[in-house]
Amino acid sequence: MTLIKQLQAPEEFVGYYLIKELEVKQTNTTPAKDFMDIVLCDASGQISAKLWDVSATDKETFFPMTLVKVQGLVQTYRDKLQVKIGRLRKALPEDGVHITEFIRSAPISPIDLIHTINQVLESITNPTIKSIVSFCVSKVEEKLNHSPAAKTHHHAYFGGLAYHIVRMLEIGEFICKQRPFLNPDLIKAGIILHDIAKPEEMIAQLGIVSDYSVQGKLLGHISMASNWITEAALHHGFDLQSDVVIGLQHIVLSHHNLPEWGSPVLPQIPEAVALHYIDSMDAKLQMVEDTLLTTPETEAWTPMIRGLENKAMYRLNL
Repeated sequence: MTLIKQLQAPEEFVGYYLIKELEVKQTNTTPAKDFMDIVLCDASGQISAKLWDVSATDKETFFPMTLVKVQGLVQTYRDKLQVKIGRLRKALPEDGVHITEFIRSAPISPIDLIHTINQVLESITNPTIKSIVSFCVSKVEEKLNHSPAAKTHHHAYFGGLAYHIVRMLEIGEFICKQRPFLNPDLIKAGIILHDIAKPEEMIAQLGIVSDYSVQGKLLGHISMASNWITEAALHHGFDLQSDVVIGLQHIVLSHHNLPEWGSPVLPQIPEAVALHYIDSMDAKLQMVEDTLLTTPETEAWTPMIRGLENKAMYRLNL
């Protein structure tokens, strides 16, 4: 079976893939005809695909998170690979394939990631900070081990959020040693809390986001996490006007740095500045790594990376 990462144009292929996204659209022709705009995925990556002349049966058969057998042709459209689907059917039990084989996952097991996060949480010395972080983590405890960190941009796969947090904690530990004026408890707390509401912001199955929740659409994960900090403080009887509570809220609210990037306030304490750049560094380097991993090694240039101002990466031949 050909992995998505191995597909090249022009090439005919047959294989099993997971429908990650699907939308029924209409052509610009007269009369207009229905077609399916599909994103196929497997553990190696994803690719855009089109199923033309869609029938009423097709609309009742194919949906996101459906495992399918595809016969198709790889083409190049606007400098990107795209599949023209010739034949499509649901995978059958006798095909011997399972949906988990087609899910991309973090390179470290969720059990190990959650263990690391809990270890760092226990190492927080300020009891107020530790209590607030523990309260917030407990709200998503069951979802944290499989939730993605985003729908598309970075760590958008099974266990991606926990992997993102752990990688940031590693960077944070180094930064705190290099810059002793930073408060390690605030850095640890900010890293764990900054995206802690993502599992409630997004509707995901096996690490694939199908939509955003009502809270996610109307409030967003930044506001939700700030609200959870307030809820934790009220639960434990902490002063809402204390520097600890306000400081944690500020770190979460400012971690996207600019209003146009989603932050209601700008970073104005040292730990908030550090958190923003730790988050940005890990997210952007992961975008680069993910793109390199899902681009055939025969390709010198990767596709453009939306989160990096639509820049492509070039593989140096060293």
